[in-house]
Amino acid sequence: MIERQFIAEKLKEFEIEKFISKRIPGAGFSHTKVVRTPLGDKIIIYAARPGLVVGRKGENIRNITDGLKKNFKLENPQVEIAEIEEPMLNARVVAEKIKDSLERFGLMRFKRIGYSMLEGVMRSGALGVEILISGRIPSARARTWRFYQGYLKKSGTTSYLDVDKAITRAELKTGTVGIKVSIMPPDIKLPDDIKLIGVEETEMKKRVEATKAAVKLPKLSEEGEEKLGTEEAEEIIVEQAEEPAMEEIAEASETEEEAEKKPKKKTATKKKKEEQEDKK
Repeated sequence: MIERQFIAEKLKEFEIEKFISKRIPGAGFSHTKVVRTPLGDKIIIYAARPGLVVGRKGENIRNITDGLKKNFKLENPQVEIAEIEEPMLNARVVAEKIKDSLERFGLMRFKRIGYSMLEGVMRSGALGVEILISGRIPSARARTWRFYQGYLKKSGTTSYLDVDKAITRAELKTGTVGIKVSIMPPDIKLPDDIKLIGVEETEMKKRVEATKAAVKLPKLSEEGEEKLGTEEAEEIIVEQAEEPAMEEIAEASETEEEAEKKPKKKTATKKKKEEQEDKK
């Protein structure tokens, strides 16, 4: 029973998202989020153009709330709008832009549209992007055009969970054109990324670990121990680890200064020259 309830809720959220996407065409709709609150269901709409979602004098918002009450039997739906920070890194927004431009300009400019979207996505900081446009382009025989740039994962857990994908279709006079967009975001953490630590960092870490075992922290009362945080303790340990190194540097500098102050021994050849000059 619980499983069926979860499935029914997810299906309801999917239907709500589909309903809202049809009501706000051209607004750069990304996705919706349904939040359960004591006052009612809060529905957050993520879009690239919030002004088009609101409409003139809030007309679209009123129509959406009325439709949610009638179609989905929501008692008090609260609709909120959130703007997407980077719309060109959202696969659904990019796919909708390609769809709108194809329906507006036709298939004669499909290459220009594909390459301009590639440049926009890569300029926003994406690691890689792939755009597939399939259909009767430009001849009567159907084929798929591929526009790609950068690095994109095609298999594994990263491709399923981290790569943003979207599929849509454009209705043209010549027929239906399918559009598929895959974007690899810049903040993704790949499992094969290896970060090498420098020699200085490893030596410093070894010294700190050695001093942790050898050096004791200053004695404190129970209240003082509670006040002393982990960061302060680490600072004390690092300072005590750096002390011997600073002492070695100071001793080396002192020995150099003493060597400079000491009178230099004269060689035998220099002594002979001085004696000859004195005789003259």
